[in-house]
Amino acid sequence: MADLASQPTSVQSVYSWFREEKLFVNRRYQRKLVWTLEEKQKLIDSIVKKYPIPAILIAEREDAPGTYEIIDGLQRLHAIVSYIETTFPTADGKRFNLNFFPTAKSKADEGLFIPFEDGDYISQREVSALLDYNIALSVMRGATETEVNDVFDRINTYGHRLSDQERRQAGVQNEFSNMVRTIACTLRGDESADVLPLRMMPSISIDLPKSKHGYDVQADEVFWVVHGILRSTDLRDSMDEQCIADIAACIVRGVLVDRSKDALDEIYLKGSAESDRVNTALGVYGAEKFADEFKFCVDEILKVCRANSNDKLRDLVFDRKTTNAFPSVFAALLIAFHELIVRDGQIIANYECVKKSISNISSRIEQGRRATSPDERRKNIDIVKGLINDCFIAATEKPRIYDNHSTTDIDSAIRRSEVELANYELKQGLLTLHDDRSIDPNVVSKVVKTVCAIANNGPQRVGKIIIGVTDKDSDAERIHALDGVDPRKVGKRQVVGVNREAKALKITVESYLGKWKDGIKNSGLSATLRDGVLSSIDFNSYFGLGVIVVTVPSQSELSYVDGEVYWRNGDSTELATAAKQIASLAKRF
Repeated sequence: MADLASQPTSVQSVYSWFREEKLFVNRRYQRKLVWTLEEKQKLIDSIVKKYPIPAILIAEREDAPGTYEIIDGLQRLHAIVSYIETTFPTADGKRFNLNFFPTAKSKADEGLFIPFEDGDYISQREVSALLDYNIALSVMRGATETEVNDVFDRINTYGHRLSDQERRQAGVQNEFSNMVRTIACTLRGDESADVLPLRMMPSISIDLPKSKHGYDVQADEVFWVVHGILRSTDLRDSMDEQCIADIAACIVRGVLVDRSKDALDEIYLKGSAESDRVNTALGVYGAEKFADEFKFCVDEILKVCRANSNDKLRDLVFDRKTTNAFPSVFAALLIAFHELIVRDGQIIANYECVKKSISNISSRIEQGRRATSPDERRKNIDIVKGLINDCFIAATEKPRIYDNHSTTDIDSAIRRSEVELANYELKQGLLTLHDDRSIDPNVVSKVVKTVCAIANNGPQRVGKIIIGVTDKDSDAERIHALDGVDPRKVGKRQVVGVNREAKALKITVESYLGKWKDGIKNSGLSATLRDGVLSSIDFNSYFGLGVIVVTVPSQSELSYVDGEVYWRNGDSTELATAAKQIASLAKRF
């Protein structure tokens, strides 16, 4: 049984824990950063005025004593540390003054955060009041994962502070809930490790159009919002996960479920008959198999939207301008696509035909409360299939649904590369950006060394090298001038693709991909790693630009290139020269 200790802790100490990466967030049950600016400002005002604030509960991590997992108080803790790092002002427009807190100022000087340097600041007395404030901290020690999950569930049941779907996801940890969360993260572009430091929460949290907090995931760039399926505020309440869970339950069980709050509650209720049925069915179906199928169907819907002209799904579904969300219509569309492609073994013969067929489909199918029953849902799905069926043909060979990278996978990996620098690398291609369009003689060798370095990050670590992407605006502009390509922006990166290079070399895309494969095959890369990379190298047409994904599989021993060891230092690849350094890398395995 866990021990609970009261440990009043100053804000100054909490900030030190934050920067020393002693505070962690478990994404399996914790929600994202969702507080409004006003909520943050009220908290800071209460602290400066020495008003009491609710206690914060943390649990000491079993695998890393001296570090803590946040159970209750994530929003409060992040509001405090982010105010210290000057990301927002108080209600009267004043920011934290770093000159009176050397610890934080030194972190800014090291480039760990960029301070806000204009405007008014709180006084030295107010800085002291904030830093000296003792937070009521309760620490669970010796708690099992089950106990931590149970405590979190009880806390949020008492207060009902989470949305329905957040509460469902937090309340139970099983294969179904984990699969839903993983698919949702991929589509939003906020994939990360399950447990991550508090400082990384902004990188996986959502910035709404009207509340700019500086978070990395922009709601209006997310698939669900771009195509109008959900509103940006729906993402904050995890309505995307709710939509995925509903569709997944229908497909995995092979029986349409009632589209209602009560039905989803039953699916997530630990020990309920419906939960047992869904998880048993998923165990047979396969979570990764379903995830690949879901993402493939999303890709096909995106291709339909891009046929002939680039349109939003909402503009196809409705014949008039509207801001209405349409998750129920999307569910009918996706299940119809899934049944035709996966169950019936068909492929789309004419994407423009599908596009015309689903035009104004919202007027042809039932929506609202009358369309929530399994029988009514079946009618809607059959109507969709009837409209688009003539645009499909029997597949002569199976489409690449499994074990490949979908468009959403690539988007997610590109966004993830901005945070997990050691595990990702981006390359714009084989060619130099000179007028002669010659092949860079060193680029394949550099990629091979980077593959080795990523593999040496340690066991259970998978990395990716994405070819056809640049993080330099100047390179994107140069490529536009040379090849006439309009890059696609993903986060802070620019996708320029590799099809342009195949065209410049006057070879097929298959031959171009072969150049990369041959370069890796003929390199001095460790045999096991080389063969693993070659078996998983993947090409995706990616909006007509073409992207190559080189997956670096996890290794069980140190890897080499021609007998030399390489390692990742942040986002750079370096040669390990000292025997002691090589021995240290070997100890990772």
